[in-house]
This record gives sequence, structure tokens and C-alpha cells, in this order.
Amino acid sequence: MERRRDIVLSIVAYSFCSGTLVLLNKIILHYLPYPSLVSSFQMFSTMCFVLGAKSAKCLEVDPIEWKYVVPYSYYIVGFALGVYCNMKSLTESNVETVIVFKALSPCIISIADVIFLGREYPSLRSWFALGLIAFGAFGYASYDEKFQTQGISAYTWPILYLFTISFEMTYGKKIVGTVDLKTRSGPVLYVNLLGLAPMLCFAAVGNEHVKFLNDRVEGINPINFAAAFVMVLGCIAGTGIGYSSWWCREMVSAASFSIVGIMNKCLTIMLNLLVWDNHANSGGIICLGLCLVGGTIYQQAPMRGKDTLPKYAKLENEPSLSDDEQKSKA
Repeated sequence: MERRRDIVLSIVAYSFCSGTLVLLNKIILHYLPYPSLVSSFQMFSTMCFVLGAKSAKCLEVDPIEWKYVVPYSYYIVGFALGVYCNMKSLTESNVETVIVFKALSPCIISIADVIFLGREYPSLRSWFALGLIAFGAFGYASYDEKFQTQGISAYTWPILYLFTISFEMTYGKKIVGTVDLKTRSGPVLYVNLLGLAPMLCFAAVGNEHVKFLNDRVEGINPINFAAAFVMVLGCIAGTGIGYSSWWCREMVSAASFSIVGIMNKCLTIMLNLLVWDNHANSGGIICLGLCLVGGTIYQQAPMRGKDTLPKYAKLENEPSLSDDEQKSKA
């Protein structure tokens, strides 16, 4: 009963933080069009929160050790690229475009689950759901003005985002079961600490720091109260998604986590329609709804037999954590 409650709470927390952060980042980029610098600031803020809470003895945090750095470094490659592609997608496209391409990620993750995480292939019901998602995405593209005017170039960054987020979700589930961190703050600290350097490199490659300084001199994109306020909200949501995503990933499978990531965008759509004018037309929204319906009826594939599992794959019927172990994760 307690574990079921934790599953529900983790899904709700992750859904709220994820859905809110997408919209907040879109607004932030309207004021401050420097995607890598914005991401770097959010990651730095989360890192400061974790280390500050540790210094104040408010949180238990795993120490920085090389045996943890190595596996998380591989994850950081996908994470940093995913954040960067997401930010670039939001800059070049609208929110619904990002949502649709994320909705396609279960198609890739379902195959990755078979190859790397020891699951069966999806059932006919699940293949139908994946087909519905793909059909909805194709239909959405036919309504998207960006596609009509720019062609496939409008989807370069969303396509890259699709593949990086699929890798991130698959490998993230793998390290949850193989890297023995004792606290939930540990993954949050490692991801933001290790991810800050590549994100700053992305900013340097895009000359974002030069653009930022030049804009300050010329008075372009001023950091007024509204921009600062939304930036603070984005940092809070970024810290929240750091904790809630690892919590939810720990509670559910990789496929389920990807589906939750799609469904939580319902909140993003509702908020986006209320406060932002750069969204899809009614036909595009309907097609987006098909993607969400497909995500709803998708059914997680079962694990394969023990003898055919990869060495790092964890069987669903293995004993769950004890109450004491669960508490130690909090």
C-alpha cells in the first residue's frame, strides 16, 4: 500500500514539474534567448540547492566518488544533449512540436527495452498504441505551419531530441538498478554537477556568452523583473524535476516512465493554450490528442525469462526494497 502511494506521488510530482518546466522554459527563452546559458543556470541553481542543503544538514547526499562518476558520465552525454536539443527545439518550434516528438520516444524505447533491459516485444495492443502515436505525429506535421514553410528543417532539433531522450530514458533506468547510490539527492547532484561543463561548452560553441554580453551593452533583451521572476520559477521547477524524475524512474519501468513523460504534457497543453499564442491550430491539437490516446492505451511489455536476460536487467518479481531501505532513499 505504501509503495503504491509512493508510485502515485512520484508520478504526480514528476508530471507537474515536467509539464510546468516546458512552458516556463518557453517563456524564459522569449525574454532571454540563450538556451544553453539558461540551462546552465538552472543546473547550477539545483547543484547549489543540494550542496547548500547538505551543508546545512537538511539533506543526506552521497559523496562524490569515481565509481559513481563513470556511469553517470555516460548518462550525462544523453542528458546534456537532450536538454540542449529540447531548448533548441523550443527556440525553433512551438511547444506542441516538442511534445509530439517526445510522444514518439516509446517506439524507440520499446525496442531498447528488448535489447538492453530484458523485456519482451510489445503486444499487439501496444503496437497499435505506438502506431496511433506515430499517426498522430504525422497528422500534426501536416497542420504545422513551420513544416509547411520550412519543410523537414523545422524538425531537425526535435528529431535529435527524440533520439537523445530515448537513450537518456533507457540508460537512466539501467543505472538506477546498477549504481548503488544511497540517497535520492545523489543522482540529482551527479547529473547537475557533471552536466554543467558540457552545457557551458554548448553555450560557448553557440557564442551565447558573447551574445549575452553584447545584448547587455546594447540594451537588447533586458533582464527586467518579469524575466528574473520567470527565471527563478524555472530554477525551482528544474530542481523539482531533478528529484521527481529520479523518484519516478525508481518506482516504474523505463517504458512506463516514458509514457508518464508523454501524458504529463497534457498539463503543458492546457497551460500553453491559456498563456501563449504560439501553439498549433485545432487540427494539430486533435492529432496531438491521438498521440496522447496512444500513450494511454500502451501496455508495458513483460520481462523475458531469467535465462535470457542481460546481466544488468532486473526481474519484475525480484523482492522490492524493504521499508528501511525505502526510507534511506528519502
